[in-house]
Amino acid sequence: MMKKDEDSGGMWCLVMFDLPVGTKSERHEATVFRNLLLDMGYMMVQFSVYARYTPTQSGNRSTINMIKKHLPSGGKVRVLHISDHQWAQSLRYVNNVPQHNTEAPDVFTLF
Repeated sequence: MMKKDEDSGGMWCLVMFDLPVGTKSERHEATVFRNLLLDMGYMMVQFSVYARYTPTQSGNRSTINMIKKHLPSGGKVRVLHISDHQWAQSLRYVNNVPQHNTEAPDVFTLF
């Protein structure tokens, strides 16, 4: 069991990107990057916005190193960390209807 950061209540790591998809090789590279994020436990929040919850801040360090190692050659990638409290306070709308349900983070245990 991972020790939870008492100060932060856990952290969300958001990866946002705009990648070129004009050529077959660019589409392939964008797909490989998206699949990497999914394989690392990220979930798609919106197109080109992926998020992953970790109960500790240090849990994000290894994923950041992996993302840096596999950055696509073109486009823009932004990585942002926010607290679980900030994530819970975000406003969410679907078809102009406010969403009040809280999203429970998935936590994986890797062996």
